[in-house]
Amino acid sequence: MKERLQKIIARAGYGSRREIEKWIELGRIKINGSVAGLGDQIDPAENDKITLDNKPLRKLNSAPRLRVIAYNKPLGEVCTRHDPQGRPTIFDALPKLGRGRWIAIGRLDINTSGLLLFTTDGELANRLMHPSTEVEREYAVRVRGDASPEVFKQLQTGVELDDGRAHFDQILDSGGQGSNHWYHVILREGRNREVRRLWEAVGFTVSRLIRIRYASIELKRYLRQGKWKDLEEKDIQQLQILAGLMPAQKQKWDKRSETGAATGKTHKPHGKNSRKRQK
Repeated sequence: MKERLQKIIARAGYGSRREIEKWIELGRIKINGSVAGLGDQIDPAENDKITLDNKPLRKLNSAPRLRVIAYNKPLGEVCTRHDPQGRPTIFDALPKLGRGRWIAIGRLDINTSGLLLFTTDGELANRLMHPSTEVEREYAVRVRGDASPEVFKQLQTGVELDDGRAHFDQILDSGGQGSNHWYHVILREGRNREVRRLWEAVGFTVSRLIRIRYASIELKRYLRQGKWKDLEEKDIQQLQILAGLMPAQKQKWDKRSETGAATGKTHKPHGKNSRKRQK
């Protein structure tokens, strides 16, 4: 059965569908020696020769073993496979794969630390990153100064940025000392430096930013920076349900461990001493 080329290559674990579409646009992928187009379809069961940069892509008719790992990104690492400046990348410390490659689910800028997810499934990555999925992202953010209720209201009502209006879904006060104050914020977008830009737009400077949750997956305290861990099957299933790749009734985990990804409920932001400011 024929399907779009980018979907088949993504399912085989070579990259996210968005990444593969860029390769096609750049003319890096060929079908039987001819440059591929975005609308091209193939049947993976047939013997078409598919190449990336003239190197064959093999086993397109089956997917590698599904894995999703959580990684605690340190400051100073860049979200790219190869950096011209020789800086460390998020892929350097990941486990080696016998087939396919790790696909990052989203990005964090060089000055942001915390939770990043990687998967061997390009379609899962593509759906979780697509804006229509509206995946919750939670950050612990330290700013200089104590924000007033009026600032909180503005940040939750909406602020005009250079790429359009943006807002936080929730903000919680997590305390602090002196000029540094911690807040936990939740939003459902993945725009470039969005958390920092929102705070800067209302006159605050972000001095520390840590992503502590992506969808139902939380950054565990025991996971040290620069280290990774495989997600359990129930956690992977929650992500598949959220991405629309598994019906909710197929979930296999203990009902007592259900989270917002499976039930549609909103997560309560983390922070033992957190208190919500009024909108």
